[in-house]
Amino acid sequence: MSPRTRKGWAPAGRVVRRRARRSGRRRQRADDRLLGLLAAAVLAVALVVAVVHWLLAHWWVLVLVGLLAVLGVGGRLHLKRRSARWEAVRARGLRYGLAQLDALHHSRFEEAVRDLMRRDGCPDASRVGGGGDLGADVKATDPYGRRWVIQCKHRRAGLAGSAVGTPDLQVLNGTARPVHGADVAVIVTNGRVTAPAVAFAGQQRLHVVDRHTLGVWAAGSRPLWELLGALPPPRRPTARS
Repeated sequence: MSPRTRKGWAPAGRVVRRRARRSGRRRQRADDRLLGLLAAAVLAVALVVAVVHWLLAHWWVLVLVGLLAVLGVGGRLHLKRRSARWEAVRARGLRYGLAQLDALHHSRFEEAVRDLMRRDGCPDASRVGGGGDLGADVKATDPYGRRWVIQCKHRRAGLAGSAVGTPDLQVLNGTARPVHGADVAVIVTNGRVTAPAVAFAGQQRLHVVDRHTLGVWAAGSRPLWELLGALPPPRRPTARS
């Protein structure tokens, strides 16, 4: 074989050897990773076995943990039931005097009306008053299935404050049924209502809760639907109907 030929074969041999070395290193790394995984698996199994043996030898620990879990769940349920009972008692016993209502901020007055509706059996009563409320400050569904939409007009000076007039009733009349789907549309105030407003309410099947009616209602003697006349019939039969 000529020198040219021998020189031509030498680089090819080196390439083959380099490839073999690289392949050997890759196999070594793969083997190392496999051994590491096997060692970790063996360690995990050994740890699990040790824990199981310890628990079998100390079975009372499992019993104690189970008892603590049961007590914890039972305690949470008890606190939840007690909270619900106290809330029901608070709602049933909710009372307001007119002086209290006069002293409220208008937003707190709306919340008081909402709470009175809840007290009387409307658990879904909610305050929606604020900018853009479209004449609805409180919404609620009574035990007879009727949807109530209530507009609140609070007067800090009570009877000495400005009277609720026909324009206020017109706003309620324009939105309560077509916008909010009311069966019963009510305006509640701790102040005065003008005679034309009362007449307009009667013509449009709106209900006015003036200071006197509010005082009776807030005192807790009767629910609001028993204080108002000409209400629509119940939407669903109940034990009260």
